[in-house]
Amino acid sequence: MPSGTTDLAPDSARRLRLRTQGLALPGDGPSPATPGDVVRRMVALQGQDLPAVLRAIAVRSRPGTTIDDVRAAFDSGELVRGWTQRGTLFATTPRDLAALVSLTGERVTHLGRRVREAEGLDDALVDRAEEITREALAASDGFTRAEMIDLWQQAGVPIEGQRGYHLIVTLALRGVLHWGPFAGVQQRMVASPGTGGSEGAGVGGRGPAEEPGAALRRIARSYFASRGPATVDDLAWWLGLPKTPVRAAVAALRETEPDAVAEVTVDGRPMLVGRAADGPDAGVAPERAPDLSVPGGVLLVPGFDEIVLGYQDRDLVADAEAMRTVVPFTNGIFRPAVLLDGRLVGTWRRAPKAGEAPYELVPGVATPVRTAVEQAVAAWPLG
Repeated sequence: MPSGTTDLAPDSARRLRLRTQGLALPGDGPSPATPGDVVRRMVALQGQDLPAVLRAIAVRSRPGTTIDDVRAAFDSGELVRGWTQRGTLFATTPRDLAALVSLTGERVTHLGRRVREAEGLDDALVDRAEEITREALAASDGFTRAEMIDLWQQAGVPIEGQRGYHLIVTLALRGVLHWGPFAGVQQRMVASPGTGGSEGAGVGGRGPAEEPGAALRRIARSYFASRGPATVDDLAWWLGLPKTPVRAAVAALRETEPDAVAEVTVDGRPMLVGRAADGPDAGVAPERAPDLSVPGGVLLVPGFDEIVLGYQDRDLVADAEAMRTVVPFTNGIFRPAVLLDGRLVGTWRRAPKAGEAPYELVPGVATPVRTAVEQAVAAWPLG
């Protein structure tokens, strides 16, 4: 084991992961984080299911945070949602939207070329839609999806079939637009920041562009600080980037900032845990934090939560049987999860239909745990 490496038992590693994810352990005390703080710390949270990601942010925020509080962060422009990586929507900040799209947009756009060709979306048509969209967004406070589709139709842009959806995604990957403030239960598409250098380079703002290598190192540090223990391959998968440049970026981070991440081993497997660059946890070595011997109890998280989806290798959190309860089909839908001491033991429902049980657990879960799950579901505060 390398010098300075901490050896963690799997139970302790899962508890540490709960803590870095912002999901409090017994005795941690209330989180002071606002919704914006949560997302800045985590860089991005998977967000194709809008109600789920609003709840994922709220559950990591200070006590009493409501869904309306999270929506307000989007309405103010502090938070945004866009196709940042793996062809999937994520909730993020304007700064990290620009940084992530600069790192992943070209790759994801290239991977989607055959789909666009099948839909009849050639580069000339996309360029035309981009020109129309930029001009319209510059003169408005944004559009719902239906309004944008109508705008393109009126301008003679063909949007039959799935063309409208693929145009939106492609223009988002070009840095043209993202989902921003709410209009009822929907978000409006607004103009994306042109550059990504500073927190002030937000919606409608400008700032110096962040060099891609620096952006990747910064995001790597934040990933391990908000999801560790994790592997470099987990980070590469999460970003949807090839392993080689991600491994090089992490190596450079460790060379230039030796205290940025700490190495731990879990069942002999090397993993990394990041140390926050700023805020109340700046410089803290989380792998040496106290109370990792105290079980984490029952915890509920919404669908598509990062505690499950934030890793390529999910063996630390779930076995195959437990994963089947959360992902019972091959459609990529991740149900809300029940965790017991950081390990996946089933799924739950916010609003079960008549005759449906509010939860489904793997076989062998003890009666006291089932009672605790029932109580947690009944007490869930986020609708």
